[in-house]
Formats: sequence, structure tokens, C-alpha cells
Amino acid sequence: MPGYEVTESRLRCVLPFEASPTEVRLLRRAAVHQLSRWGMPVAADEAELLVAELATNVLKHVGEGASATLILERKAECLRLEVHDKSPVIPIVREAGCGDECGRGLHLLAAIAVDWGTVVTAAGKAVWCEVPLNGVRRCRRVERAVAALENYESVERSLDPDGRGREVRLVESAVELIADLLHWTTARGHDPDDILDRAQIHYEADADAA
Repeated sequence: MPGYEVTESRLRCVLPFEASPTEVRLLRRAAVHQLSRWGMPVAADEAELLVAELATNVLKHVGEGASATLILERKAECLRLEVHDKSPVIPIVREAGCGDECGRGLHLLAAIAVDWGTVVTAAGKAVWCEVPLNGVRRCRRVERAVAALENYESVERSLDPDGRGREVRLVESAVELIADLLHWTTARGHDPDDILDRAQIHYEADADAA
């Protein structure tokens, strides 16, 4: 995976890649390695997940083998990530729970990054996001909440096939998931009590309709 680095008053690295599962894995490693070279280990974990989401979106929505480019750039106290591809189709964030093909990766992008967006380019489009470089590590519960949003569809399939202790594990997982999501809402600047009240209203409305 050849690339090149620009060293000026800013730090910028350009990494061309082709959309494939193998290239996505190599791209994640290359991004982490580059951030380590720049002395930015604090941002590495978040950047690795974001790079995977951005590159996987190219694989899913543009096509396997599509040519694309990852750009890493330090801007003031933020790390900016951009993925450029040759498709002019702008991705759309739709309702949560609408399936794997309708923008779930963008929900994760919005959850992790402090800012993100898309822009039409002369060759196609770019999807970009920014993460802070202020040295504050993300709460472990927030990371787990993001992972839950990404993998919740496979949770039930991962349970023991004989079902022993299944109900207990499900209850414990539900409690942990709720706690994780409350930490996530706090990290995004929302009031967890308000979220709980709204969730309760939705629950009661669904129960009454049943």
C-alpha cells in the first residue's frame, strides 16, 4: 500500500487503497502506524475504528476493488480523516435499525467523531470526520456502546447453542447495555435522565399498544 507524507507546518499523509477486506485491515494498521510516527497515540484507537468504517463504506456502497484514498491530517487540536472515492453518490443517514445497507456506519461515525460531513469533489466525493487531540481518552463504556451498536445483530447468534443460562446472560447484558448507552448519551452532551424518560415513554406506548 504505497503512500506519501507531507511535512510542513501541518502534518498530512495520503494513503491510496483499493476497497477490499484485506486492504481495509492494512489501511487500519497503516493509519495507526502513521499516528504513532506523529506522536499521536491518544487518537489511534478512535482513528482505527473510523478508518475501518470509512473504508468499509466504500467497499459496501461503491464496490469491491474500487479505487479510493485515505487522507490523515492534523488541524490545530483535531485529527481529520478523509476518504475520497470516485462515486458521486452522497451517503445518507437514515433511521437506526433500518439494516446494514442504509447508513449504520454513518451513525457510528456521528457517535465517535466531534464533526463529520461529505463533499462532492471533481472526481466523486469525500467523506470526512474529525477527532480531538486533547489527550482525553474515551470512556470505556462509550467504546462498548459503539461496539454494541455495530454488533448487536449478532449477539443472539453468539449465545451457547444449548441455551443454558441464556436468560441470565441476556438480562445481565441488557443492564450493561443500558448503562453503556447512558454513558454514550452523556459523552454526546445529552441529559441521561431525559433519555431514560423518553425511553420509558416509548416503552409504555408500545406496551399499551400491545
